[in-house]
Amino acid sequence: MVAGEKTGLIGIGLAGIAIAETLIKAGYSLYGYDIRKERMDLFAGLGGNAASSIIDLAADCPRILLSLFDTENVKEVIFGSSGIMTAACKPRCIIDTTTGDPEETRRIAEELAAAGIGYMDATLSGSSEQIRNRKGVFMIGGDEKAFSSNRDIFDAISEKSFFLGPPGSGSKAKLATNLVLGLNRLALAEGLHFAEVLGLDLNEFLHLLKATPAYSTAMDTKGEKMINADYTTQAKVSQHSKDLDMILHYAHLEGEDLPMANVHQKILRSLMERGDGELDNSSVYKYFKTGKV
Repeated sequence: MVAGEKTGLIGIGLAGIAIAETLIKAGYSLYGYDIRKERMDLFAGLGGNAASSIIDLAADCPRILLSLFDTENVKEVIFGSSGIMTAACKPRCIIDTTTGDPEETRRIAEELAAAGIGYMDATLSGSSEQIRNRKGVFMIGGDEKAFSSNRDIFDAISEKSFFLGPPGSGSKAKLATNLVLGLNRLALAEGLHFAEVLGLDLNEFLHLLKATPAYSTAMDTKGEKMINADYTTQAKVSQHSKDLDMILHYAHLEGEDLPMANVHQKILRSLMERGDGELDNSSVYKYFKTGKV
């Protein structure tokens, strides 16, 4: 951290607010922006400094983190009519934690490099609660020197950071990781439902399950939420469905079929059609409880 240097954060959603908490706790002078007033109020309540616009934030902050929904949002925030690139003074580095499109991410990096601005796709694996507790995992693509010079930010947010190669590498790793993570959650939901059908006590079964070779960390983060029908949001169904769209798109481009991912997407779309898209990903358990696609 450079003493007295301001750091920016654009996007104060579930992951963004968790990132903000870790950076403020670590002593960063953090400036944030979100189009939603209630998120800005929440950010200010944590001790963050609310910026009046993206342009003002960009002019004041040499390093900016992005935590947005998708790559289209990223492009608008960076290159839009009121975006970062319209600021009089521009940042030296943009750290993008958005789960974005790998090819579009690579093109963004190239355009920013031509303008002398470093860009890293620094995706985070983990729910907002895991990020809040520094248990998310960074997967980073970009310039290795930029990674090294911004290591303080990565270390402040997470205990684990992996540099994976050129721009787009972090986004690719996040998609592959999310494929496995989502299927772990789905397998857990189906297994818990099957155990209940067999008449087992679910709390006892979950405790047993964690001691078997079937164990995955999904049991720690989502097991009790499923059993207790606690679907308060840590990571949304709609967000993972968006990620699965990209996963299946890139699989198709490579001539690959991902049969389990296709089934998972059908289940998520079924939940969204029922109005459950804003619920936590643990709500896949509802699918087995209340009916099939």
